Amino acid sequence: MSESSHPTPSTRPPRQPRKGVTSTGVRKAASKSDRSRAREFALQGLYQVLVGKNDAESVDAFTRDLAGFNKADSVHFDALLHGCFEQAGALDALILPMLDRTLAEISPVEHAVLWIGTYELQHCLDVPWRVILNECVELAKEFGGTDGHKYVNGVLNGLAGKLRAAEVAADKGAAR
Repeated sequence: MSESSHPTPSTRPPRQPRKGVTSTGVRKAASKSDRSRAREFALQGLYQVLVGKNDAESVDAFTRDLAGFNKADSVHFDALLHGCFEQAGALDALILPMLDRTLAEISPVEHAVLWIGTYELQHCLDVPWRVILNECVELAKEFGGTDGHKYVNGVLNGLAGKLRAAEVAADKGAAR
């Protein structure tokens, strides 16, 4: 029997897992920041608001009892959940011109992600616009429909140009 120059499967080193992401490309829970976790819990709460028509206070109380909430940034969660709930109409008014369909045709997950992204673009000026887009795309990938993240990216990218015009222009100018 002749020797092959190709290693046999048993002599190959074991494949190393990609750190920080699952097989579908979503970040693993262990690699998520406390703010990322806050966004996830806010998304779950806002979904309850959109679908179940629950009030923010009951959603807040329910969410704080969920496993893993202690690892989330509770201040950021409060800002997102209550801010999006209180400003839902104003957020929808900003989002609507960016859509190619009605809000009723947007899935509740993508709608909630768009609320979070729009709210953060307006009120969380300590978070860079690209981080907001990336975080919202990740939320849509993990919880939304198959290509919902692409839609979220397009809408929020357009809103970033309006809500953070100077930051976006400076960022794009530096990339050249």
